[in-house]
Amino acid sequence: MDTSPSPERFPNPTQAPPSNSDIKRWRRYLADERAEAAIYRGLARRRTGEEREILLELADAEGRHEQHWRDLLGDHADKPIRPSFRRILLRFMARSFGSIFVMALAQRAEGRSPYSSEPAATDAMAADELIHEEVVRGLATRGRARISGNFRAAVFGANDGLVSNLALIMGIGATGVSSSFVLFSGIAGLLAGALSMGAGEYVSVRSQRELLAATKPTQITLTAAPDLDLNGNELVLVYRARGMSQEAAEHRAAERMGYLDCDCDPSLSLQTPDVYENEYQEIGTGWNAAVSSFLFFATGALVPILPYIFGMEGLAALVVSLGLVGVALLFTGGVVGLLSGSSPAKRGLRQLAIGIGAAIATYLLGLLFGTSVA
Repeated sequence: MDTSPSPERFPNPTQAPPSNSDIKRWRRYLADERAEAAIYRGLARRRTGEEREILLELADAEGRHEQHWRDLLGDHADKPIRPSFRRILLRFMARSFGSIFVMALAQRAEGRSPYSSEPAATDAMAADELIHEEVVRGLATRGRARISGNFRAAVFGANDGLVSNLALIMGIGATGVSSSFVLFSGIAGLLAGALSMGAGEYVSVRSQRELLAATKPTQITLTAAPDLDLNGNELVLVYRARGMSQEAAEHRAAERMGYLDCDCDPSLSLQTPDVYENEYQEIGTGWNAAVSSFLFFATGALVPILPYIFGMEGLAALVVSLGLVGVALLFTGGVVGLLSGSSPAKRGLRQLAIGIGAAIATYLLGLLFGTSVA
């Protein structure tokens, strides 16, 4: 049975009717556009203010694309078809979680739009998808900023725990010592590494916050301004030191001292208070970073010694440990890939290669050391 629509259902009746493959492809586009609109509406339900408005406008834009394919398909638009698995997963996650992971995945989905090479799509639709990717990138960046401080400590803590303790027990296990010795070495490595990571993150974050506090402009100019001599130029020097031009600094100084009755352009300032508050938010707090690093390093470092905890011995324990850590490295690498907007598979494989490479290197050293001792 020929399922091709009649020419009058399409915008240009002089063109040949689309083939069955065209119809199938357009129906998939229609399903994907519906799913993407649902994704953005699902995310909007968990947002407020400007972010909610942006997401709803993105959903409306996807609705316009949906209507384009409806017009082309005519009666065939009413025949249901499932969207791609990626969009089904995104829609479910948006309705259930509404997290930054969904936004990062949506960013990648927008970047893979086929409209630039699709003859039936308009130039405006292809341009829309490019812009949508940048809009979603901006929204995803906001989400990353909210979690970046503690999340960075957590992810790197877990990865360090996985790789360092795996390398430790692989090297020690290769020497031929008893399984109990390997287990206690792994526990010692877990505690030592977790404490070191926690202390290091605390010092690092505290130092960053102290440096930022020393850099942040104070409000002393507001209290001192009324008593300053404008011709003395001290206040102008303050603003020039912050990076303003001579003209902009003189204008701002006059305003602060009450000689100008105007609203100055905020862009004349090198930094605004909001910028510094955002930087504080991105850095996180020292104690939160320390606790996150300690717990996640310990969690990561626990994985390689699980086979020994459950009584496994010898080469079998090492192989199982290697497999468990490999799965964990794929997961953590994939998560970092999602949040960074890059390929989760590539990031996961990169993490796996680094971790397994370190383990193999220490294992070979352990074999050499064990052989030399014997």
